[in-house]
Amino acid sequence: MSGEIVNRVANSKIVTLDLEDFYPEGKRVLLDISAWLYEGFILKEKEFRDSVKQHNWKQYLNQYVAVTCSTDAIIPSWAYLLISTELAPFSKKFIIGDLNLLENMVFQEIIMDIPMDQFKGVPVIIKGCSNKQIPDSAYALMCQRLVPVVSSLMFGEACSSVPLYKKIK
Repeated sequence: MSGEIVNRVANSKIVTLDLEDFYPEGKRVLLDISAWLYEGFILKEKEFRDSVKQHNWKQYLNQYVAVTCSTDAIIPSWAYLLISTELAPFSKKFIIGDLNLLENMVFQEIIMDIPMDQFKGVPVIIKGCSNKQIPDSAYALMCQRLVPVVSSLMFGEACSSVPLYKKIK
């Protein structure tokens, strides 16, 4: 025994993929339109259009916005489209839904843009611990994209990963 400590992880071909590295900066905001409805439930077109017109849309500059209605009101599609025309010039991205859906949609776009060539035939670890909240759906989509190209797929850290997939030779 030589006494030399060899870092087998550092010397391996394992690629660690950290989804936190792709986390887009920008404030996430929930825009609840229930205040623009009569008694929180009834959309009166004239009053609604006035509320949309008077709203400060510039406050959403470079932000991610989830547009929702916190009441059980029935909102016609045109109302969300009207809001969309106002948000489009300012926000980085907006969706109709809650903040969870927003985060899922943001990560879906990011993951679909990651080129898979770099992972072809190599073992990959999807890093599990992060300081930012990464949606489970992002991990699942990343897994879906990686399985056809990698030699093996693991989750966690290089020192203690959970095997998920190994290509049959």
